Amino acid sequence: MNEKIGLIKNIGLEFKKFALRGNVIDLAVGIIIGASFNKIVSSLVSDIVMPPLGFLLGRVDFSDFFIALSSQDFATIADAKAAGVSIIAYGMFLNTLIAFIITAFAVFLLVKAINKLQAKQEKEPEKTASTRACPFCFTSISLKAKRCPACTSEVTPDER
Repeated sequence: MNEKIGLIKNIGLEFKKFALRGNVIDLAVGIIIGASFNKIVSSLVSDIVMPPLGFLLGRVDFSDFFIALSSQDFATIADAKAAGVSIIAYGMFLNTLIAFIITAFAVFLLVKAINKLQAKQEKEPEKTASTRACPFCFTSISLKAKRCPACTSEVTPDER
């Protein structure tokens, strides 16, 4: 019995260590932000992009486009669903497809900006060292030193 309790405690400790690692927390934050971003993009598509597009195409609401898989005709998706008829809601699919394209483009722009920032950081010259090794005792000494403080050997200053 004590072995089972010890095993459960071990598993609990391992899970705690796993869950509190930085990359797991970063992943959780990313998922939460991604879900919120998804809501924003869905609203952008259904409330801002699709209405003007539908207006330009003759006051059409794409979310109402569907094919009823029966011999009956229905005016709306709600009517078909209320009658229990299977439907292919290709208008909703168009909305989802446009939302995906907008999301993919936003992620592309984000990755492009991050890559640009990383390239800038790589271009920056690294700071030069302020010390060097003594050629006699290999102690770290200033670049401007004329004598090693450890072994008192004369060294030529590094002219940079």
